[in-house]
Amino acid sequence: MRIFFTHLNSLIILVISFFFFITPSTSLDTLTGTQILTTNQTLLSKNQTFVLGFFRGSNTNYYLGIWYNNINPRTIVWVANRDNPVDNSTGHLKIGDNGNFVLLNSSGKPAWSSNQTSAKNPVLQLLDTGNLVLKDSSDKTNNNYLWQSFDYPTDTVLPGMKIGWNLDTGTEKHLTSWKVTGEDPSSGDFTMKLDYHGLPEAFLRKNQTIIFRTGPWNGEGYSGIPAMKNNIDGLKFNFTYDEHSVWYSFSITEPSLLPRIIVTSDTDGEFQRYMWIQGSWNKFWYQPADQCDYYRQCGPYGVCDENASSICKCMQGFRPKNQEAWNLRDGSDGCVRNTVLNCSTDKFLHLEHIKLPETSSVFMNKSMTLDECGSLCKRNCSCTAYANIDIRNGGSGCVMWLGQLIDTRVYSTDGQDLYVRLAAADIGSTSSNKNHRAVLDIGITLSALVLVLGLVAICYLRKKRKQRSIGIVHRNHDWLTNEVVPSRRYLGDERNMDGLELPMFDFDTLMMATNNFSQDNKLGEGGFGSVYRGRLIKGQEIAVKRLSEDSGQGIEEFKNEVKLIVKLQHRNLVRLLGCCIEKDEKILVYEYMKNRSLDSIFGYMSPEYAMDGNFSIKSDVFSFGVMVLEIVTGKKNREFYSENDELNLLGNVWKHWHEGTALSLLDPSIDNLYTEAEVVKCIHIGLLCVQEHAEDRPTMSSVVLMLSSEAPSMPNPKNPGFSTWKKHLQIDSSSNKQDETWSVNQVTITMLDAR
Repeated sequence: MRIFFTHLNSLIILVISFFFFITPSTSLDTLTGTQILTTNQTLLSKNQTFVLGFFRGSNTNYYLGIWYNNINPRTIVWVANRDNPVDNSTGHLKIGDNGNFVLLNSSGKPAWSSNQTSAKNPVLQLLDTGNLVLKDSSDKTNNNYLWQSFDYPTDTVLPGMKIGWNLDTGTEKHLTSWKVTGEDPSSGDFTMKLDYHGLPEAFLRKNQTIIFRTGPWNGEGYSGIPAMKNNIDGLKFNFTYDEHSVWYSFSITEPSLLPRIIVTSDTDGEFQRYMWIQGSWNKFWYQPADQCDYYRQCGPYGVCDENASSICKCMQGFRPKNQEAWNLRDGSDGCVRNTVLNCSTDKFLHLEHIKLPETSSVFMNKSMTLDECGSLCKRNCSCTAYANIDIRNGGSGCVMWLGQLIDTRVYSTDGQDLYVRLAAADIGSTSSNKNHRAVLDIGITLSALVLVLGLVAICYLRKKRKQRSIGIVHRNHDWLTNEVVPSRRYLGDERNMDGLELPMFDFDTLMMATNNFSQDNKLGEGGFGSVYRGRLIKGQEIAVKRLSEDSGQGIEEFKNEVKLIVKLQHRNLVRLLGCCIEKDEKILVYEYMKNRSLDSIFGYMSPEYAMDGNFSIKSDVFSFGVMVLEIVTGKKNREFYSENDELNLLGNVWKHWHEGTALSLLDPSIDNLYTEAEVVKCIHIGLLCVQEHAEDRPTMSSVVLMLSSEAPSMPNPKNPGFSTWKKHLQIDSSSNKQDETWSVNQVTITMLDAR
């Protein structure tokens, strides 16, 4: 009989869902009182960013959750019934009789429900923010929510969600990890909770044991998470604290961004921030990130320094409490004072770049200045240290410690100032030392400034005295900005071209210099013409690039090349001396350098720029990618590598990448300074930047995000542009050998050999 009623109940549910069904294809974001949501149906937010539906855990049970639409693998941001799963696929969601919504299991009994409300016509809606809200359909204010999922976070913080306390009602919102990340959504062992006592800060705990402390909010971010800064990567972090509430939240400045902050059970518990970038989740920061992030690593009055050989050290005026353990690099017992305090004569030691000690039991006043705070601390014999609450705009507010200083660390550049009470005898000559160091720093700075100014003056005077070669005249100011090249005008002196100086050579001078463009002087042939070696009357050697009339390069390409080269200033790039536009000629004059110096230039130019003169933000990305690969390998892109000397740098890196041997390209001088993962990441990013088609390359902002992420997940790179091959044409021994060079996108590269 029980089996009969079970099947009958399932049949009734199926019949109801037939008449009152919701399907994904309808893209509805709202569930009404006449509808149910079964385990194979979903709600889709209006902008199609979030989905509400059922998913199965590793235990085969069903859970109601919210996840990102069109992101694989599925990323779940909220779970309704994480500790009360539905046992099989016949469970469903519906609007209840008490102004709430209810999740029913296979027997028709509630497995989970929201709070009861007084709504007469309740509806459930999934918003574009990922917030699931219950409201009265007759309420036209559109923001008077009777219940919302943002009030009941699981393991994830989304933009607009608040974590903290409502002090009037005593209600709290905190994060709890999954039992097993990605498998079991039930409540795990790790929590992230905001402590409102003293100066509020958040604690990551495993059960009741503190793992990590964020430090208090200093106006810009938590003092223990230096990476958390406002208006970085499109995020704005918010913290409010008054007598009614203590809330932490964040918002986005760009609607297309998809960030999330989670607490995970991975690696024994972490607090992590992710951003969706180019098809994958990129981790921007995580805590604890190093040994000094772990709570009370160096005990009371100990300072943790991750950059030191022994990470724990005592503050000045203190010594290890347990010297034997300290020698074994166990600093958990902390430090004790060298000299007993004397309230009337005590002084304060100024420490910089500090993560403030734990602030659960401190005195605080938001309106006091730092001087007032110091004066109050001086008069209070129980005060052990003081600092500003807010470090913005020169600092404001006062926080005073009345007991031991616990869980303190020092950073290289971040953190804030802390003033620690010491006996006068333990302060020593710290102040005079600091003054001496300040004077020394000023002296060094002034000396360096005088030296730089002197070098600039010398270079300027030398440039003024330099005599120009015979035949140099100057061009019309507007020739690069017009559609056609105007007639040449002899102006006598050098003129400024868009803030850059570039002389003009007359055609006859170049004919004389190259012996009438003799084949004997020909150095090589490039994509748009030939390059000749020449010598001016005063003996200066030059390289003359003469564009052929039937070359693919027109006036636009010529202008683009001049614009690019004249703005590039680098010791590894050949210098452009001038140009010639007489008699329908388009000629560039470079300084002559042996050993194929001219292909410095094309090695950094993107294919679309070199070919068609099309320049975009992706052109710079290509150049950046080339430099990244040059830095990692210690090789130049203009040279050729591999066994048969047939691949340039891009082609060689691409070959090794596909063979899984990219690490073999690492510059030996780098040695073990970086991990293999960091090297592979840089090579991967470099190959993404130099992809042949501009639309495949990431933007520079994405590159920065990938470089700053700890473990970015990136797409596979495609063929690089200008992955040049070099073919040696075998000719009889009486003939000269010539190099024929081309690339995968059929753009030739000028190869110059010294005669």
